[in-house]
Amino acid sequence: MKSILKSSLLLITFTFSTVISLRAQQAGSYGKYVNTLIGSYPLTDPKILGYELPKDWRSWAGLTFPGSSMPNAMVQLSPMTEYGSGAGYEYEDDIIYGFTHTNKGHWNLCNIPLMPVSEAGISEAKAAIAASNNSIEGQGRNPRDFGSKFSHAREQSSPGFYQVYLDNYKVKVSLTSTLRCGFHRYEFASPSGRQIIFDLGRANNRIAEWEISQSGKNELQGSQKTGEHIYFYALLNTEIKSLEKTDEGKAGGYARIKLADGTKGPVEVKIGISFVSAQNAKENLEKEIGTKSFEQIHNEATQTWEQVLSKIQLKGGTPKQKELLYSCLYRSLLWPALRSDVNGEYTDIRMKPAKSADFNYYTEPSLWDTYRNKDVLLGLISPKVALDVIKSMKDVGDKTGFIPTFFHGDHGASSIAGAYLRGINDFDIKGTYAILLRNANVSPGARPHLEEYIKKGYISDPDIAHPEVETKASAGVSKTLEYSYDDYSLAQLAKKLGDTANYRILMARSGNYKNMFDPGTRFMRGRLENGDWIKPFDPQQPYYEYMYREANAWQVSFFAPHDMKGLIKLYGGPAGFESKLDSLFTLPWNPKHIARNVETFIGQYCHGNQPDHEAPFAYTFIGKPEKTQKIVDNILNNLYGIGDKGLALAGMDDAGEMSAWYVMSALGLYTFSATDPEYLVTAPLFDEVKWKTSTGKTLTITKPGKGRGITAIRVNGKINTGYFVSHDLFLHGGDIAITTK
Repeated sequence: MKSILKSSLLLITFTFSTVISLRAQQAGSYGKYVNTLIGSYPLTDPKILGYELPKDWRSWAGLTFPGSSMPNAMVQLSPMTEYGSGAGYEYEDDIIYGFTHTNKGHWNLCNIPLMPVSEAGISEAKAAIAASNNSIEGQGRNPRDFGSKFSHAREQSSPGFYQVYLDNYKVKVSLTSTLRCGFHRYEFASPSGRQIIFDLGRANNRIAEWEISQSGKNELQGSQKTGEHIYFYALLNTEIKSLEKTDEGKAGGYARIKLADGTKGPVEVKIGISFVSAQNAKENLEKEIGTKSFEQIHNEATQTWEQVLSKIQLKGGTPKQKELLYSCLYRSLLWPALRSDVNGEYTDIRMKPAKSADFNYYTEPSLWDTYRNKDVLLGLISPKVALDVIKSMKDVGDKTGFIPTFFHGDHGASSIAGAYLRGINDFDIKGTYAILLRNANVSPGARPHLEEYIKKGYISDPDIAHPEVETKASAGVSKTLEYSYDDYSLAQLAKKLGDTANYRILMARSGNYKNMFDPGTRFMRGRLENGDWIKPFDPQQPYYEYMYREANAWQVSFFAPHDMKGLIKLYGGPAGFESKLDSLFTLPWNPKHIARNVETFIGQYCHGNQPDHEAPFAYTFIGKPEKTQKIVDNILNNLYGIGDKGLALAGMDDAGEMSAWYVMSALGLYTFSATDPEYLVTAPLFDEVKWKTSTGKTLTITKPGKGRGITAIRVNGKINTGYFVSHDLFLHGGDIAITTK
């Protein structure tokens, strides 16, 4: 196993002291550890990826943005180097096209691009872009583009701040933000020929229309429409000389703002965003920025992040481990994003205006990814946001009849049940539960293929002679396994609410995962409509949605977080389960199996995507926690902050799920079943962790010494039976003392 792990992973050493000291100039005591560039660097090493990247491919690793954002904010103000990319920013690029105000790291958003340019530098910039290798295919780009060369040597970032120098225009750009507003500062080398491009015909979504108008000598307002309408109101500290529009309203069109010459000092643009109206965008700006200076807003952003990040305090660990911990915690708290304005108005799921007086409206969580750990972490760090996210999901359910799902599964059940059982309960639980029951029982609705699932206890796939990675079908194995867990999750709410009848029905259905287990191959295997096993069967072949969702048979065959005893029994008991689990982590990946998302392996285990992220912890259920610890340590040390600059991640961050996996695992408390209010204990990377809980208490975790094998766990001085601890420690505070050898 040791030789295979060495060939699969690359251990990168990197000196962080210089980088941290530079960022400390812009951030506080905890923010200084956050490197917002982590995840923006390309992952290219085939030893880590598992295969040679095909020509012109960029692996789907990281996809993070380095710009300014507040926690769970409406505005993420970030540089754009590649339209159509996951987050708009790719570290290897050397041209910035603009600075956009929304982001997620998922091929959408990147709205309202602004770009400061100088008249003298436009020709130089065009020549630089013409000679650049930046890929701009499919974006309608042409030589009139207004991008500029830049260098990472003149780039700085920290939570709530981003700065870069645009070489061709000789402009230093500084950015900061509030929840709903961006603040730009442009320091031009010359006070004449200054312009700002509102590149409104571009975003990461297809542009349907856009408009802009001048509403005062230094005021602008307008909107951009993609799948949704995004409005803005901008206030400049410099008088506008003219507003020129090219291809107004069309994709690829833009507006050029020429500024009056002669004014001294930086050009500043304060811009409010709203998903309701330009008037609301103006109100957002007036309430959140008003007459405050750039320095005031930057300081407020820094202090907000300090308050959030300081909830976890560390002793011990290396500088790199601290950087990764706080960087991952930071990224875990960027999504879901705020969508309601300061006056409580928002655009609801029906694209109609609505208003709430008692909660902030948020986007739907990326539930297929984040229910596993990040939604729990959000509740631990920012319970008010987690509560409002649930109320927002309920708002969607009230208007559509179903709690929203994301991509696959029905994991709102787990996210909501887990939050409720952990004490986040100040919402209409009975009304929410009623809608979740509709999700689980009404077809058509939230769960595709629900009728077959209820009738047969599994979801079938068609008989396809030569399926390919991209073959479209039901992903029946993944759906059956995930619906089983969702049924278990909803059953826990039923039990808590005294609904015995539905509890029994749902718990019976939670065992449906067993119907996908083929004892002949000892895999979770696809079935045909008549119940036969699908042939031919290659358990190493990854699929996007044939039998499995973005996975192969190995990666889903250990998923039953609610019933590990039952799963182990399917494998013939602990010995058979251990043997199969050993093979998951040792059987080499076939480099001919290439699927974006399904990348970065330890054996067949894929840390670059979510479906098997619980598998390393499964050894604990057969009394082999030392094997869990070895795999977890390997991932923590070798699959985060990698590459020659220490800036790459092993897979897509996926709205913070990849980051949250690191946070929980590095701190030694993993959410093996996110529905259940308990945590699986592993050895933390740090000698001491102090976690300030939402109740004002402190949870202290200690692990003195360098040993990684746990010999004892004491909770509040008493020996703990097993490897799980209760969420009560986050409610009442307490101590977890871990002894290792």
